[in-house]
Amino acid sequence: MMEFRDAEMLRIFAGEQVRLGHRPLYEEIVREARLQGLAGATVTKGLLSYGHDMEIRTSKIMELATNLPMVVEICDTPEKIDIFLPVLEQMVHDSGGRVMVTRERVRTALIG
Repeated sequence: MMEFRDAEMLRIFAGEQVRLGHRPLYEEIVREARLQGLAGATVTKGLLSYGHDMEIRTSKIMELATNLPMVVEICDTPEKIDIFLPVLEQMVHDSGGRVMVTRERVRTALIG
């Protein structure tokens, strides 16, 4: 029987071209999450999106969009997420970029 535990999921939506120094912001977010010992982080790339500017971006070859969304998902305890958020905010500020962040309660279990 799986044992589920309460956790939180942090989702960070950042443009693929937003940089912190010489690296993409999404990569630096994952590196920092690892340094802080958060349970895990995954990055996925959006195929089609629009945001605050209402401009549709797509990964279709014929429409070569730039700055598609990169979604960083980080899962851990609410306490660890609370500690990470000010660091994330500073990283975004330092990048000069703009991101959207969502936070939700989840239940997690490891299998295997």
